[in-house]
Amino acid sequence: MRDADAIVFVVDDDPSIRDAIKSLISLAGLRVETFGTAQEFLRNERPDLPGCVVLDVELPGLSGLDLQRELAAQGIKLPIIFITSYGDIPMSVRAMKAGAAEFLTKPFRDQDLLDAIQQALERDRAARHHSKEIAELRKRFDALTSREREVMNLVVGGWLNKQIGFELEISEITVKIHRGRVMNKMGAQSLAELVKMTERLELPAAKEQSAKPR
Repeated sequence: MRDADAIVFVVDDDPSIRDAIKSLISLAGLRVETFGTAQEFLRNERPDLPGCVVLDVELPGLSGLDLQRELAAQGIKLPIIFITSYGDIPMSVRAMKAGAAEFLTKPFRDQDLLDAIQQALERDRAARHHSKEIAELRKRFDALTSREREVMNLVVGGWLNKQIGFELEISEITVKIHRGRVMNKMGAQSLAELVKMTERLELPAAKEQSAKPR
């Protein structure tokens, strides 16, 4: 599991458990930081790396579930692996519905925790990759002019150049120019790829094909 470009945060108020988990994770080759309270964790400046949180449910002050809600409110999407000595089904269901990666009841097997950490790190790494791709697509889209966006919207809706020209009151040649610029700026090699880009950006749907002028 060795991965220098990832980090695991452990939040548990029991020093012995905290140290044991830190030792286990360190031996697996992962960077790890530990905290005794949720407040301490929130004050900590976290490195911009794939990561996850191994979080005790029962904590002084803010509980683990409280911290989960606080992280969500702040837009921090680190996967959370809950650990607890007092877990029950309603509690675990609540945690999982709120996005927890795993819910382990103490005592748990070392391998169960390591497996959960590996899956959580893979989940965070995939989410970061997705966010990076979306940010790059958004940057390309923001570089389009308002006219190019209008043309793009109709192009992905299946409109022909002639129909787009009629709709926007511009010549077919001008439509072709705008269309070419859209494809170039968006980095799309085909219409199908451009359509997928608009879907990933969750842009408003193009006008229905039936609404096109004849």
